[in-house]
Amino acid sequence: MEKSNERATFQSRLGFILVSAGCAIGLGNVWKFPYICGQNGGGAFLLLYLLCLALLGMPILLCEFAVGRGSRKSLSRAYDILEKPGSRFHLTKYAGVAGNYLLMMFYTMVTGWMLYYAFRYLTGGIQAADTQQTAAAFDSMLASPQQMFIFSAVVIALCIGVCALGLQNGIEKVTKVMMILLMVLMAVMAVNSLTLKGAMKGLKFYLVPDFSKFSEIGFPTVLFSAMTQAFFTLSIGIGSLEIFGSYLKKDRTLIGESLNVIILDTAVAVVAGLIIIPACFAYGIQPDSGPSLLFITLPNVFHHMPYGRAWGTLFFIFMSFAALSTVIAVFENIITMISELSGISRRSSLLLNLVLITVLSLPAILGYSTLSSIQPLGDGSTIMDLEDFLVSSNLLPLGSLTIALFCVKKNGWGWENFSAEVNTGEGKRLPDCLRGYMTYIVPSVICFIYLKGYYDTFAGSGTLTLFLWMTFAVVLLALVFAAAFTRRGSAAESARRAVEEQ
Repeated sequence: MEKSNERATFQSRLGFILVSAGCAIGLGNVWKFPYICGQNGGGAFLLLYLLCLALLGMPILLCEFAVGRGSRKSLSRAYDILEKPGSRFHLTKYAGVAGNYLLMMFYTMVTGWMLYYAFRYLTGGIQAADTQQTAAAFDSMLASPQQMFIFSAVVIALCIGVCALGLQNGIEKVTKVMMILLMVLMAVMAVNSLTLKGAMKGLKFYLVPDFSKFSEIGFPTVLFSAMTQAFFTLSIGIGSLEIFGSYLKKDRTLIGESLNVIILDTAVAVVAGLIIIPACFAYGIQPDSGPSLLFITLPNVFHHMPYGRAWGTLFFIFMSFAALSTVIAVFENIITMISELSGISRRSSLLLNLVLITVLSLPAILGYSTLSSIQPLGDGSTIMDLEDFLVSSNLLPLGSLTIALFCVKKNGWGWENFSAEVNTGEGKRLPDCLRGYMTYIVPSVICFIYLKGYYDTFAGSGTLTLFLWMTFAVVLLALVFAAAFTRRGSAAESARRAVEEQ
């Protein structure tokens, strides 16, 4: 057992890769990527997506891992340790802490949905003769806050329990097993889908390059879809991956480690498409994006398959593994952040967050029944939609912008320190010629994605509503730049230095 004053480290390189990838691999890999890929040109979109992932996702992932390993702390303390005297970067850490809690306020509920469906399939409780039946079953689950709370509470208890076992004996060992089983399940299910009659039509829709889509939809629109998916797929911006950088040894450079995580995350997304899209086409069912794909469309597909109950059970077990690995990773970040911020023991942080996250999950659960009258983003929206919007459209992009600026700004960590940390150890090195790209291009692209996301969300809500929300977005953006480009007591500091020089 490690001493309490020592930073825990991963037992193996494979453990780090699988745990980090487990955090990055989420439900969006499955219910969003395949459909968007097919809709935007199949293989042509995939190539564009991989390019955007390398040019945008990779730099931010490097920043998170480097800041974590360089500080040996979570987001709650990393900026305080690494920033220059007078810097204001540390003020942004509270947004990162809030982002992790907001994510868990609804993600634990959605993970509970996966466990619920896996249980129902296992016990033969799913009736899916047509989409009306599957839609009614899904609506029935949403209308039962008791059921949703029970399965959410199970998710929270399981994941807190894994974190309680520690990094090596809990998080690393459990996530290794889940990720290996996940990949085995995916391989088996992909082979089954590809052997179905009519599956090749789906495979063509999914992977065969269709460059006509670029002109049909508009290349800027397709490019933005690729950039957005590449940016959000890794769950970067709120320190969820930074924490695992803090547990990483310094024997290898971070380029190779980051690349391995990206490759595994992308592989899961692509194989998920090989499971879903061909199966949908085989039975003449149009694949959708979002929750309707998982809980309405796919149960109908499984119903038509031989041994459909077994395939449905395996699918939702696989989905549960994908979701649970993310929850475990974020819980570890939350537990560590609260412990480092408050000075309380890890045990106390575990118990506190067990209660706190359970209570905080209630608004999203009740938002589909008791609190359904609360529609914060307009007609038909839910409390979960608001929580998701705050995380996905605000805290993730703004957090990514913050850490990108932190790694290149002199009053932050600075390029020299950042690149030195990235290049520590054996392996591929970060060339200095990328300094300008990471200083100017990456922050600019993040700002574009952030503002375009706001515009697309509220463009149909009227001119006044759009103006107010865009103003709000600009104000938040200004706060990030204020933290990055201003210093505390700069006038007093200058006066002191002048006196010393005299």
